Amino acid sequence: MNTDNQNQKSFIDKLHKEHTLTKEEWITLIEGRTPELSEYLFSLARKERHRYYGHDVYVRGLIEFTNYCKNDCLYCGIRKSNGNAHRYRLSEEDILNCCKEGYGLGFRTFVLQGGEDGYYTDERIIHLIRMIKEQYPDCAITLSIGEKSKESYQAYFDAGADRYLLRHETYNHEHYRQLHPSNLSPVHRQQCLRNLKDIGYQVGCGFMVGSPYQTAEYLAEDMLFMKELNPHMIGIGPFIPHHDTPFAGEAAGTLELTLYMLGLIRLMIPKVLLPATTALGTIHPKGRELGILAGANVVMPNLSPTEVRKDYLLYDNKICTGDESAQCRHCLEMRMKSVGYQVVTDRGDSLNI
Repeated sequence: MNTDNQNQKSFIDKLHKEHTLTKEEWITLIEGRTPELSEYLFSLARKERHRYYGHDVYVRGLIEFTNYCKNDCLYCGIRKSNGNAHRYRLSEEDILNCCKEGYGLGFRTFVLQGGEDGYYTDERIIHLIRMIKEQYPDCAITLSIGEKSKESYQAYFDAGADRYLLRHETYNHEHYRQLHPSNLSPVHRQQCLRNLKDIGYQVGCGFMVGSPYQTAEYLAEDMLFMKELNPHMIGIGPFIPHHDTPFAGEAAGTLELTLYMLGLIRLMIPKVLLPATTALGTIHPKGRELGILAGANVVMPNLSPTEVRKDYLLYDNKICTGDESAQCRHCLEMRMKSVGYQVVTDRGDSLNI
């Protein structure tokens, strides 16, 4: 191993032991990565993952219930100003049918994800949460519906919601402004995450890897922010452009850097829940398996009705848009088995408490 690699390896060892690095060390480690270093990192990340979660992979049933959104984020295919998006909303009955099918397939967490859609008032969301909890009291409900007031978050929690996913997107304020319209604020988004934690949710944050204008310094700031927030879940995936957005011509994020960041996150917060995302499976046929081997321990197959899946298109070429829910579940089970892991029927709560 050359001197540079030795230096980087010492940072990986420090991270493994102390679970933290300085901003400069993060930058050096991200910029100086090599295939050899990545393999060393992944071997340590797997050890940490096995220590706390064994070879189990938790599945989350994803229900994409609306693709209406009031926001105009520059990277997103369901942004408000995309006139070509075919909009839909699922009814409460549709959503409960997805849960019924999912429960029969062994899902014990349902993720309700959608754009920031004013049609779904607090009253509607609260009623939906109560209905699901009434029928499936042994299941966890995860919400991923964007920025809300602390009062709204509290009301959802009181109704029975357990977890909340809100990607912080990027910690750096200048970078945030390059990806979002001026009415959205990084400070507000980060405050939402803190509010969710204060209330008692299991909280998930995260970012896109390789988004336009991203630098190693910005990624280092993301790592420092996540270390401070200490979330229960972190969702990262490669940036993939969508043809109807201002970033249509931008390069996608890479598999290689996404896997590397997964490994680093596992060493930084060993007990965190870490998904191998659909976006990872979109940029490489074995992306999700490689994500698991880099330290991830969650997969999120789609429970949405097949007729709307192609319309919840945040980025181009999304996989599994034509599959039935059972196909998605069984396909993932075989994929996980192929790399030595097993999908389990479990709520899969975070140990990072």
